[in-house]
Amino acid sequence: MIGGEIVPTHGALSKAGKVRMQTPKIETTAKSSSSGPRVRNRKLYHNRVELCRNIGQFKMDRYRR
Repeated sequence: MIGGEIVPTHGALSKAGKVRMQTPKIETTAKSSSSGPRVRNRKLYHNRVELCRNIGQFKMDRYRR
């Protein structure tokens, strides 16, 4: 409470979760196993440091390697 005032809620609490309960349930699909952050970071290091490739919006006039 702010300064002893009663803070109103946005909508009735009795209607909480109405949309979620009306949404049809979708069965989850099997996800492919990801390589994880360790493998991804290793690839980024290999490209950027070992191969000296400029990736993305890299501007040579802003940075010096």
